[in-house]
Formats: sequence, C-alpha cells, structure tokens
Amino acid sequence: MTQTRGSALRPLARVLTDERAEPVLLFVEGAAGQGKSHLLQELADLPGRTGTVRVRWQCGADTGPSDEGTPTLWLVDDVHRADEDALRRLRRVLEGLGPGSAAAVAYRPEELPVPGLPLGGPPMTYPSRLTVLRHRLTPWDEERVGRAAAEVLGGKCTAGAVRRLYELTGGVPGVVVDLLAVLREWHPASTVAVAEVEAAGVPTRLAELVLSRTHALSPEDRPVVWAAAVLGDPAGRDELIAASGLGAAAGSGALLRALEGAALAEPAEGRYGFAVPLAAPAVRASVPGPVRQDLHARAARALSRRQPVPWAGVAEHHRAADETRKWLRAVEKAAEAAAVSGQHQRAITLLEKTLATPGLPPQSRARLAPLLARSAVTGLRSDQTVEVLAQIVRDASLPPAVRGELRLDLGLMLCNQMGRGHEGRQALEAAAAELCEVRPGLAARAMAALSSVFFPGSSIDADRQWIARAVDVADASGDEVMRTAVLANQADLALSCADPGAWELVKELSAKDTDPACARQAARGLCNAANSAVWLGFHERAEDLLAEGLDLAARNGAPYQEHTALGARLLQEWWTGQWPGLAKRCEDFVAATADMPFIASDAYVVRGLLALAQGDWGEAVSWLSQRGTTRAENLPVPLAATAAGAAIRLSLARQDVQVAAEQARAAWTAVAEKGVWSWAAELAPWAVEALARTDDRAAAQGMVRDFSQGLGQRDAPAARAALMWSSAVLAETEASSQENSDPVRQEAWQRAAEMYRQAATAYTELPRPYSRALTMEGAARCALAADTEAEPDPLMETSGIATPPDPVPAHLSAAWAVTELESCAECFAELGAVWDAARARALLRTRQPAKKGRPPGRPSHADALSPREAEVAQLAVTGLTNREIAVTLHLSPRTVEQHIARAMRKTGALSRRDLEHRLGRTPEGDTG
Repeated sequence: MTQTRGSALRPLARVLTDERAEPVLLFVEGAAGQGKSHLLQELADLPGRTGTVRVRWQCGADTGPSDEGTPTLWLVDDVHRADEDALRRLRRVLEGLGPGSAAAVAYRPEELPVPGLPLGGPPMTYPSRLTVLRHRLTPWDEERVGRAAAEVLGGKCTAGAVRRLYELTGGVPGVVVDLLAVLREWHPASTVAVAEVEAAGVPTRLAELVLSRTHALSPEDRPVVWAAAVLGDPAGRDELIAASGLGAAAGSGALLRALEGAALAEPAEGRYGFAVPLAAPAVRASVPGPVRQDLHARAARALSRRQPVPWAGVAEHHRAADETRKWLRAVEKAAEAAAVSGQHQRAITLLEKTLATPGLPPQSRARLAPLLARSAVTGLRSDQTVEVLAQIVRDASLPPAVRGELRLDLGLMLCNQMGRGHEGRQALEAAAAELCEVRPGLAARAMAALSSVFFPGSSIDADRQWIARAVDVADASGDEVMRTAVLANQADLALSCADPGAWELVKELSAKDTDPACARQAARGLCNAANSAVWLGFHERAEDLLAEGLDLAARNGAPYQEHTALGARLLQEWWTGQWPGLAKRCEDFVAATADMPFIASDAYVVRGLLALAQGDWGEAVSWLSQRGTTRAENLPVPLAATAAGAAIRLSLARQDVQVAAEQARAAWTAVAEKGVWSWAAELAPWAVEALARTDDRAAAQGMVRDFSQGLGQRDAPAARAALMWSSAVLAETEASSQENSDPVRQEAWQRAAEMYRQAATAYTELPRPYSRALTMEGAARCALAADTEAEPDPLMETSGIATPPDPVPAHLSAAWAVTELESCAECFAELGAVWDAARARALLRTRQPAKKGRPPGRPSHADALSPREAEVAQLAVTGLTNREIAVTLHLSPRTVEQHIARAMRKTGALSRRDLEHRLGRTPEGDTG
C-alpha cells in the first residue's frame, strides 16, 4: 500500500503515544536522493510517551544493537546495504515487535540484492498482529522545486530557471538541494536565470553515484551507459544498443545488467536512460574523446532512422563526431523543419550558433543565412540576428541573389522589429535594386516594404509610388506568395489613408489562407489591417480583424504578427474604455517583449495615457517616452503623434504653454510631412489648444484648415470626431477672447458648446467613452459660460469676461450643463481617470458654490476627510505637485497645502507615500 507523507507518519505517531497499540512496520522506499534519511529523522522527532526507546540502525555501517525487549521505535536505514547476518537479525527484530513498538525500514529499491524484497528471501512471515505499510517517496513536482529555490536563493530565481532546474534534476530532492547550494555560492547577489542553472554543472554527490555505478559494470557492458549519456534523453532499446555499437545480443545483456546495477533506469515504459537527466553530462565527460566521437556518430545514424527525424539532435551529434558536411546538412533540415512548424526561435538559435562557427564554408553560409533571415523576420528576437546578417552581407563571395535576399530580410527586421527605420529603408532600397533582375518576386516584396506607411522617413506620395511599382513587379513575377505579400502592404496603405476600395483589398486577403506561405502573408496583412482599423475608429471591424488575424498568425507560426495584433488590441481597449486591468496588461506585454522593446511601443503609449488620466504625471512622462528604449522619431507616425498629443496635454495642464506650443509645432510638422491626416486625430485638439493659448490663433486656425482639407471626404470616423473637437477648441478660445458686447460673446460660447456637443456625439457612435466625456465636459464648460442665469464664474470675472446676458437654448442651459458635468465626472471615475474626475467636479463647484454656514445635521468632518480634502489627497498621492493640483481644482497652492496637511493629520500619515496607503483605511466625507 502506498501512502502520502502525512499518512505515513500517523500510524507510527499513534504507536508512540499508546503503549497498547498494535505494532507497525513501515517500509520507506525511494531512489538515491529522494529523502529517506530525512523522513526517518522526522519519525525520530515525533513526540511520544516516556520510556519508548528510539534506535537508529544504519545498515552497512555496523551490526546494529541487540536490545530488543522494551517498546522501541526502530529506524533502519540503507537496508539495501545489509549483509545476510544483518538481514537475519533485522527479520528477528521485526518478527518480535510487540505492542507499543514500531519500525521504519528504508531502502533504495534499485539496489536491492533481490528486486522487490527489501528483507531478502525467502519471503518473511509477518505476525498477524503486525500492520505492514509501504511509503514510496516520489520526486518533487515543479511547484515544490520552485518553493525550494525561493527558500535557498531568497526568491531570486526566474520561472524559466525553476523549470530548467526541475527538468535537469528530475525533481529528486537531494539533487535539487545540492544544485541550489552551488547556485547560491556562485550567484549570491544576482537573479538566477536558465543560463546559470545550465552552467552550474553536476553536483558532486550525483556525479560520484552515477560514475561509481557505471564503473561497477564490466568494461564490456559500460558502452551501453556511455551511449545513454551521449544520447542524453531516454531512448528505446534498439536505438540505445545501436548507439553503443555492442550488437543486439551483447547490447541486450549489457542493458539488463546496467538496469540491475541501477546505472540506468526506465523513466518511461520502453525508454532507457538516467533517472536524473543531469547525470548524463557526468558520464559523458568520463568517456575518452575518440570513443565519444564514435558514439556520437552512431547516435546520429540511430536518430536519423526515427520518424519524424529529430534533425536538431542529429546535427548536434554530427558536430560532436566532427562530421562537418553531415552536420551542416542536418542543421539546414532542422531549421527548415522548425520554421515550417512555427518554431522560429528554435531555428534562429540553431542558425545563429552555426553561422558564428569560424571557418564555415562560404557555400554553407550562403545556404544557411537566408534560412536565418526568414525565421527572424517572422519571429520576435532579432537583435543578434541583425548583427550576424550585417556581417554576412558584406561577404564579397555571396551570390547577388543571396545577398539581395539577405538585405531584404535585414531591412525588414531593422524597420519592423528594431525600430531603426532609416537604416532599414536603406537596406530595402539596396535589396530592391539587387533583386530586380534575378529575383523579381523578392524585389516586389522589398518595394512593398518601402511603401510601409506607418514608418517615418517618407511621404505618403512616395509610399504610393513604391506600392504601385511593387504591384506591377509582383504581377509580372507570377509568384503567388509575393503577390499576397504585396497585397498585404497595399491593403494596409489604402486602409490607413481611408482610400476607397480599401475594405475590398482587406476582404481579398481573407481568402489567402490555403497555402501556408500565402497564409503567413495574409496573417500579416490582416493584423496590420486590424491595427489601421483601430486608428481609424472602426472598432467593431477591428475586433473581427483582430480575431481573424490572430488565429491565422497562430496557426501558421507568425509570432511577430501576433504581437502586432496584441499591441493593436491594447489601443482598442484604451479607446473603447476597457480600462480595468489594462495597465497590468500593458506592463505584462512590455515584460514579455523585453528583448525587443520596439514591438511593445503600443503598450508603452497606452500605459502612459492611463498614467496621465490617473494623474500620475511622472509615470506618464516615463511611459510616453518609451522609458528610453526607443527614440520618438523612430516610432510609427500615428503612435508618435498620439504620444505627442499626450505630452502637449500634460504641458498645458502644468501651465507650460510655450513648451506645449513648441511640442505642437514639431509634432504637427511630422504628421504633415507624412501626409496621412487621419493620424492627426489624437494630436490635433491639444495642438490647436496649445497654439491658441499662446495667442497664435492664426497658426491654430491653419492647423484646423489643414486637418480638414487633408481628410477631405475620407471615411475616417475617429479623425472626423477629432476635427469637430479641434474646431470646438478653436471656437472656445475665440469666445474667451471676445471683446464685443455680451450677446456676441454669448453667441460665441453657444457655438463652441454646440460644436463640442457634436464632437461628443461622434465619439459616442464610435464608441470612445473617454474622448466622449472630455468633449462633453468641454460642451458643458462653454454652456456654463454662455448661461445668463448661472452665478458669475469667479475665474471668468478675473479674466475680464462678463457673464452673457441673454438666455441660451434649453439643450445648452446651465441645468443641462450641470447634469452633463455630473455624468462626465461619473464616467471619468468609472474609467479610473482620477485627474479628469477631480477637474470635472471642480468645475461643477465653481457653478455651485457652497453656501455659507453648515446646514443642520451636516457632519463637521472633524475626524474624517472632507470632500475637498479627500479630493486633494487623492490627487496628491498620484504624484501631482501642489501647483498642479491647484490648477486642476481652481484653488491656490496655499489652499492645497492646507488641505494636504489636514488630510495627513486626520489619517496619521507621515508622508505622501504613507498617505496613499492610509486613504483606503480612513473613512471619508461625502464626495458627491
């Protein structure tokens, strides 16, 4: 009977506490390192009654004690080492166990002289009163290995390192502990990653155990253990014998004797190897070099007979056998197989390592380098590949067609994965020229890549010229894969610009999913189209395209395209108000692409936008600047424009109007040079406001005019809503500067309010709830300024603007404005836009000033935070300065300082950081 560890201890614990309890015999079975001695010590430490003798008996060390009369707990270790005399004495002790006595007998099953009989033969006759149990120790699972790593290394161990630790040790506790001890000594202060685990080597106790067992075999039998060490992973009988070179009969006998001597094990049915995978390197290192080379050569031939052939393993064996030509052929087959199955990173790693080998024949480099480039273009990590390919393309012995293909893929990686657009375009232009005559299909691919509209460095007119050339060349080539590739770029360009017929091109892509190579290009096109649809504001269509593109990319092994679509989904969630958990999703995306930060640009910007709305302006600046990983001028144009819009808004909030105006001019110039005006949507309202507030209304008007003319009649819902918003901003600034009579100013304010309201309606239809709330807040703000019945606005009075005397339309009345402002504040709060909610409530209070005195029954807030104190404190813990809070809430910095001081006093906070933790525990006043 096999028991859990806890249930194994209970019967013996019962015997130790009850002298009348029937005797118990517990067999503890476990391979070397499984923790048998540790379990016996646990049993020795069990509490019990006075008078019970506890005896440790180490078989093989001495003959054992002879006192057998009193109630005793016998703890017998290493029974597999007991000689015949010790076994006879042990059997006599066990047969004589009386009430109140127990025994735990531990052994290694793989080293028993008679398999399955720990006490030897003949079978023992157990007394009827004796309860006999068996507890089989098993390896730790990965979760338990992780706990051990956390205990020993203080939590400084990556998840990948824990997984590798588990794989190498097989979860055997003793080996895990020994290897962790090595890691602790070698890396006391650094985080342990996979590379450190693999470099730690074989623990001494494991090496000595496996080498001693191997040496115990006859010299004629050892090759079967050596073959297992060379193969590494458990192998079938015939494969193992073939690698050993012993022949069928001798090999079968050697395998049986290796199993009997525990030099080898059967980890899985019909598969033979080492019980602990980490033992293989120790044995392999002990084999003489010439013998080891022969073993590798035979292992390569044996693995070549598998179906499917594990070409990567075959290649490694050929390399170790010094069979260069066979090694390179196997590497090529392994890379092709990995790429076909979508395992691009495996192909990249193998090819990079191979191409870095000194003295590689030029013809081999010419065959392998394109395989590396193709996988790297589709995969994620390209930094090392870029350097490898950059060196290879300088090789004068390369055929022109090969060099051109390498330049093409190098250019794609530089543009797409590395964010080095200028270098990438240079490589693509060179590739297009080199390939035009020899590989027209690939030349068309290079031309199509040069038309990539998202990247800076060219105008939309130049992009259109490149795509037109690409279409002509691809059609003439007759290469269907390249035609699909060009179609992907053609659809992306047309959709980005909201050109007529763009959706038909996208629809055509959806039908290109039969041939795997075409399907990968179609996946790229659909993921890019989803991204473009998000920017345009077609959110329902974008969701469908994201689902289709992600599915096609996953099925055809295109991880780079998957990540492109996942980045677009973060933007989609930002705009459509799916904010819960969005910050964490952005941070996880950034962490997952740490080696390739340019891929995570969408996540950086969305995370920055969230921080801005939440009032965490320091974090906003950090995220919007990509935390220094990517320069702004290298970002995709719409993303750079969006980040610039957020930066301008932040400068305006901080009253750095001149800085905001400079940022606006630079960002607007970049969008104008590109010529895709739909991408000005997230920039225009803030840029217009920045220029208008510096009294450069002519330039602000010019922006609105350029934006309108650039859009023309194009179907770009988000940009059209932004154009309405920008026009409303311009109308608001013009209304605030009016020096005419009250009726004229009133009309100007009404016009601005109506324009904001129309923009809000447009954002409602998209839907983009945050933009809708911002524009409706603008409508309410202007409506309040236009209303004659509202109390005078102190801010308007100090700026010299009188309250308009004439009544306003009912849908823009003060009552309507107050209702909408309350709705906006609620929307902001639900989204988590703390700063925006505070600003909207502050505007409400300027139109609904508190009456003097306290209404009967209203709390004095003596011990709890008042509404204003709670609001100020909430903004303070986001990181805003007193001046920034004052601007947001229309207060003086001195008043803000007083509110924060009172909030800290009431909550007992010692600092602003401490205040953040205490706010959640402190009852607040009514914040309604």
